[in-house]
Amino acid sequence: MTTQHDDLDPTESLATRPPGAGVVQADALAPGALLGRYRIESVLGRGGMGDVYRAEQLEPVRRTVALKLLRAQRLDARHLAYFEIERQLLALMRHPSIAQIYDAGATAEGFPYFAMEYIGGSPVTRFCDDHALTLRQRIELFIRICEGVQHAHHKGVVHRDLKPGNILVDEIDGRPLPKIIDFGIATVASRAAGATGHERAGTPEYMSPEQAEGDAAAGVTRSDIYSVGVV
Repeated sequence: MTTQHDDLDPTESLATRPPGAGVVQADALAPGALLGRYRIESVLGRGGMGDVYRAEQLEPVRRTVALKLLRAQRLDARHLAYFEIERQLLALMRHPSIAQIYDAGATAEGFPYFAMEYIGGSPVTRFCDDHALTLRQRIELFIRICEGVQHAHHKGVVHRDLKPGNILVDEIDGRPLPKIIDFGIATVASRAAGATGHERAGTPEYMSPEQAEGDAAAGVTRSDIYSVGVV
């Protein structure tokens, strides 16, 4: 049986850094809007379930964050469950190559959100080209990305949508620092291993063959490894 999930569509528009260009839709929060302790600055991207904003945290410390908010049209039990899974999976991981979650909450209307590390970099392939990295430098960067993926796998988390747009690189103290973002369609390895049926999720250009065929039980961690290889 094949099941189609609208929230598991490719997440190309979801980001935690400024897009080159984009259209702000009517239901997006306006700059200056307050969401708990956060003040919205701009829309960063729109994914299958939620919108991501650049926001300023006002207390107890002031800092820039990426804030993901579940969209009003997705406020049902199934989408709430997917959103909560992403929050919990992010909270499991602590690695310099994975964007960190800071806080989580809900609006007065019941829309859940979480605040995470804001990444001011660019997709890994663009970063390598823009900075004319040598082969050695690219391999060193690739190793750090692999270490982040390995950390997620050790925590039992399978990303399922690794691609350049979800691996951002910023330069810190003259050294490229990659950050893996967007665990919106991630799953738990033990659950994937015991899954039955078919579920096609991810971005086709970077999917492993078994993931592209929608085999929920076949992907597990090796699908992520395949995707990193394509990147």
